[in-house]
This record gives sequence, structure tokens and C-alpha cells, in this order.
Amino acid sequence: MILQEIQQYLCKHPVSSLTELSQHFHSDPDALRLMLERLQSKGRVRKLEAKKCGGCQSCAPETLELYEWINS
Repeated sequence: MILQEIQQYLCKHPVSSLTELSQHFHSDPDALRLMLERLQSKGRVRKLEAKKCGGCQSCAPETLELYEWINS
């Protein structure tokens, strides 16, 4: 997996969770975070504020970690 593949996915799915990306690319969330940080530094992706649900703590943190494609 390379940065270009992540960019293409985010272009088609403008807001995606880390879990969705991890499942799509069959990749470790920590490895994806590093690549997403690189895209953030280039101004192509931004990490969105995590929205908390009812506070039950049953959601995996990766499902609440959202990334948005901002490069047109």
C-alpha cells in the first residue's frame, strides 16, 4: 500500500474512519496513522474531532478516529 492508494480511497470516500481504512487495506491501524500523518503534513487530509457517542466505552477508538479528504 502506498500513499497514492490511500489518497484515491479518500477521494472516493471523503470521510473515513481508521477502522474503515484498516479493513479496506488489510493494514495495521498504527501503520495507517503514520501514512495519514504524512498526508496531513502535505495538507491533503485532516483528522476530524472524534464525536463521542453515549459514553458507554464499547466502541473501539479506531471507529471514532475520522479522516477527511481536503485536497480537490
